[in-house]
Amino acid sequence: MAYCSTEVRPLFSCGGTPFMKNRPPARKGASWTPGITAFAAGVAAGAWCLARKKDVPAGNGELQALRHAATTLEARVAAHEAASAGQFSRLESRIEEHAVKLAELPSTTQIVAAMEQLLVRTMSQLEHRLTSQGRSIDILKTTVAQTDRVLERILESVDSMHPVSDLPVSIEDELLQLTR
Repeated sequence: MAYCSTEVRPLFSCGGTPFMKNRPPARKGASWTPGITAFAAGVAAGAWCLARKKDVPAGNGELQALRHAATTLEARVAAHEAASAGQFSRLESRIEEHAVKLAELPSTTQIVAAMEQLLVRTMSQLEHRLTSQGRSIDILKTTVAQTDRVLERILESVDSMHPVSDLPVSIEDELLQLTR
């Protein structure tokens, strides 16, 4: 397994897949910055060690070039870290804003409770209306039955007043005359 120079975590797992695949998604984007920093530190340390070795004499120009390269690399890494830190702080503030908005939303249990209350109220109103309509139907049935009885009595009264043989006109005609 290959290791970073100063860290204990492996760059690759035993199966040959990168260690970052086992990390949660939020850590994947942020984990490359320490790797670049470690790489830059390794390059700078290697350059420094190379310049300090006694058996390899380094010229003043080569040393200046290495120092300049190390300084440039450090500046680029620092600028990249600052940009990354700014992006991360913006992301964190947006996450906090979303968390506040999410906290303001009603929970599922609150929504279910409100829907149950609405359903209970609607069902009781429907039951009340159906009961009222049932009573109205019963009243109409009673009224029709009473009207039928009254009509029967009227017809019997009319029949009893006139004998059947004296009636040249039908009963329907006589009822029509009574209504006029």
